[in-house]
Amino acid sequence: MNQIQHRFFSIKKNIPKHITIVVVTKNQTISSIEKLYEIGHRDFGENYVQEIIKKYKKLPKDIRWHMIGNIQSNKLKYIAPFIYLIHSIQKIKHIQILNKEAIKYNRKIHCLLQIKICNEKNKSGITKKNADEILENKNYQNMTNVKILGLMGMASLSVKKDIKKIHNEFNYLNKTYNQYKKKYHHYILSMGMSRDYDIALDYGTTTIRLGTSIFGIKN
Repeated sequence: MNQIQHRFFSIKKNIPKHITIVVVTKNQTISSIEKLYEIGHRDFGENYVQEIIKKYKKLPKDIRWHMIGNIQSNKLKYIAPFIYLIHSIQKIKHIQILNKEAIKYNRKIHCLLQIKICNEKNKSGITKKNADEILENKNYQNMTNVKILGLMGMASLSVKKDIKKIHNEFNYLNKTYNQYKKKYHHYILSMGMSRDYDIALDYGTTTIRLGTSIFGIKN
């Protein structure tokens, strides 16, 4: 067992079985990803369209690819044929494009709405009001090939003195998710990264996104 596999198993054994671990492969080689594929892992995530396409072409087709970064409208068509889950939807326009593309390939594309839960400028996302507008949009409600299954959020950088801030941010997203769970039957809450997934687990996350803690380098 190599270091990557060892780190993965060390984390997995302490996480409830119902939690999905999306391994973030940003800046990682094909061989590094294959190490995790070899031990049965199938959920991998990317930040950039060009990277996810390159890796999709080179790796086994039973991998479940998650798009976790922002996407430009004109690039959505490139991931539509194979993407498993898009975590970062913020515009009704993107949902409309995805539905059109999904119809072409006779498949359903699942998405999450990315909610902004911290005030850092480099963290994107929409407000709860924006999310309500998308979910209540009649065009979306009539779409047959795109489905929003839940929410995603990114907390502030985890500094010890700001630990309460992280708790507050995850608590807010959890409350929003629970409201939508009742109203829209959502069942995916994607929050928690290498630096804060242990806190996210306390606030009901169903999906964590890990890169650094598995690959051992900043990604």
